[in-house]
Amino acid sequence: MSYVFSITELDFIMQNVKVEPSPLSIGAPLVPRRTEKNDEQGTLRSVGRALDLLTILGNAPEPGLAVGDIAKAAGISKSTAFLLLQTLVARNFVADLREGNNRRYRLGHAFAQLGRRMPSDLNIGQVADPVLQQLTRETGLTARLAVSDEGYAVTISQVDPPGPFRMTASLGQRELPHCSSLGKALLFHAKDSAVREIAKRIGLPRRTAKTLTTAKALLADLQQARLHGYALDNEEDNIGVACIGAPIFDRSGTIIAAVSVTGMKQNQSARDLDRLGKIVKSHALQISTLMGYV
Repeated sequence: MSYVFSITELDFIMQNVKVEPSPLSIGAPLVPRRTEKNDEQGTLRSVGRALDLLTILGNAPEPGLAVGDIAKAAGISKSTAFLLLQTLVARNFVADLREGNNRRYRLGHAFAQLGRRMPSDLNIGQVADPVLQQLTRETGLTARLAVSDEGYAVTISQVDPPGPFRMTASLGQRELPHCSSLGKALLFHAKDSAVREIAKRIGLPRRTAKTLTTAKALLADLQQARLHGYALDNEEDNIGVACIGAPIFDRSGTIIAAVSVTGMKQNQSARDLDRLGKIVKSHALQISTLMGYV
């Protein structure tokens, strides 16, 4: 494959790529020194760096990042980042957004094409299990995965942390949507009319003094949850227990499941709960990405 560079790009490369004199002769052209072993190690290192760049761009805000920002985030030189980006651009894994003298990069269309080819029968439990384990290790709390069943949240996978605290709910057991973080997370995209229908059909029984028992209160709570990106059960189902859940999306953007952490409320502040909420949301996004969500 050949590459076509502009004068500006060639000047950038010549100024930043280090070369060494060839050992074959004093008058030989300047070429990089290579060996077969170094070639193999360099190739593996380049693949790892390219994947790092894709991860960085996958988490970047619009309208993308400049090469300097990408290089800094990856811990590599600008010249290395530039050459890796050009390789990824040539294969449509990265898009080069040229805006005058400002060049920014974002993920390319190749990911959308690959996402459409992902199997539609991915097992959410198998895909999510490693992420649930990671979530439990990071928070020290019980992590759960649930799917929707006629408006109820049904837990299909659970990872408990070491220690005496264990969830008493059984796998496959239905949970009320209005007082569980998993149930609320599964309602993130539901229209107000659908939420009211579920509330009327299932009911909004009081479980504790903090349970939301009106459709109006539930809708207001869901609105706040959407703004934060995670739902909260703040002792609404059990006194002394707090749960934080976030939705999981498939490649079409449809909510297919939810993930949560559960632990004793104790003296956790609103700031503590917000910190946990962001962690849960991040892990939910990891699972969504594995399910083809872009």
